[in-house]
Amino acid sequence: MIHLTVNGQPHEMEVEADTPLLWAIRDNLGLTGTKFGCGIGACGACTVLLDGEAVRSCTLLASDATGKAITTIEGLSPDHSHPLQQAWIAEQVPQCGYCQSGQIMAAAALLHANPHPSDAEIDAAMTNICRCGAYGRIRAAIHRVGGGT
Repeated sequence: MIHLTVNGQPHEMEVEADTPLLWAIRDNLGLTGTKFGCGIGACGACTVLLDGEAVRSCTLLASDATGKAITTIEGLSPDHSHPLQQAWIAEQVPQCGYCQSGQIMAAAALLHANPHPSDAEIDAAMTNICRCGAYGRIRAAIHRVGGGT
C-alpha cells in the first residue's frame, strides 16, 4: 500500500513495488492527461511535477513519490485557466496534441524556476519531444507567460 498526494488530494492505493508513477496515476486514479510515450523517460509525454520539479513519470516508481506533492495536467488547472494553458491556446501550439500535457508541465516547472527565460534557457530546459515540431510555438507560449520576446 502506498500513499500519494496527487493534485492536492491524498490517495491510498495498492500497487506492485515496480509500478511506475505514470501507471499509478492513469490506472489507479483515472487521470489520463499524463500520456505514455516511450517508457524510457526520453520523450517527456509523461511529465508531471514532483514537488514543483518536472519528472518523467514513466521511469519514477510510484513508491518513490510517497510524501511528495504530485501535480498532473489535470491539477494544473481543472478549467484550463492556467496562464500556460491559455498561452498554448493563444499561440496555437498543439497540432496532434499528444505531447502537449507533458510540454505544459515542463514549461510550468521552467517558469517556476525562471520566470523570464531566454530562448537559450527555454531550449535547454524543454527537452520533451514534439513529433509535430511545434517548438517555435512552444517557445512563444512560454514567452507569453514569462513576459519575454
